[in-house]
Amino acid sequence: MANNKIPMSAITDLENARHVLGISGGKDSAALAIYIKDQYPEIHDKVEYFFSDTGAELKEVYDFLDKLEAYLGKEIIRLSSGKDFEHWLKVFNEYLPSAQQRWCTRTMKIKPFEEFVGDDLVVSYIGIRADENRNGYISQKDTIKAVFPFIEDGLVRDHIFQILEDTVGIPEYYKWRSRSGCYFCFFQQQDEWLGLKRNHPELFEKARQFEQRVRTKYDWKDGEIPIKGHGYTWSSQGTIDELVERAEKRERESGVVSTSKQGSERWQESLKRMIDDDPEDQACLICSL
Repeated sequence: MANNKIPMSAITDLENARHVLGISGGKDSAALAIYIKDQYPEIHDKVEYFFSDTGAELKEVYDFLDKLEAYLGKEIIRLSSGKDFEHWLKVFNEYLPSAQQRWCTRTMKIKPFEEFVGDDLVVSYIGIRADENRNGYISQKDTIKAVFPFIEDGLVRDHIFQILEDTVGIPEYYKWRSRSGCYFCFFQQQDEWLGLKRNHPELFEKARQFEQRVRTKYDWKDGEIPIKGHGYTWSSQGTIDELVERAEKRERESGVVSTSKQGSERWQESLKRMIDDDPEDQACLICSL
């Protein structure tokens, strides 16, 4: 694979390059966009900010994008695969995406991005921090060069929260969720599925209906028979009803309402102490391109 990582100092050598920064709807990519605007205004003037929209994001994500767009003073371009999730689910034989089979990421995020940049020479700004041990997705195309401003400038998690609190605020969905992305994201923990049920019951029900679809295969002996099991639930640990039931049981036993972020404590302060930097957990974010 080509060495496509370059230092910020090498940007000036790429005179005809396009500059792009992917916004995931999460804290790190948003903070990077703000950081570029405030600290590197000459780069901000060149940057094309974009968001890969699956059509299955939370309303809080879209609201946050509007606030961020207003602060940046520039359009955040919406990219799309051209089809909704249900179309692609049929294409992939009704097999729900998972950590092992991330067809949603490839089809609905990475492919639209690569079509967006085409064969142009591109500098892609990536919001990975200095305190993280991951690379994200680095394109193998020689024309796409990746830069990591936070790493070069030594910014860590506390800096990201400070940047957001001083400007557009922290996305509201962090009150009950530790990640951006689709409402049915298979990386969600049990408490987060419970949070989805309480905050967006209609979306929880939609995710539930995907699991309950009748799927069949042909058997030479018995003809059409139903298919169940992993691949047809969002989690290998069971259905989302089962995950929520476990979360509610744990909540009752501990006496803590998991989606309230420890009672009266500011949820932003609680969020700062949460661990959210598992490399596998972050792999779907377009800002990791």
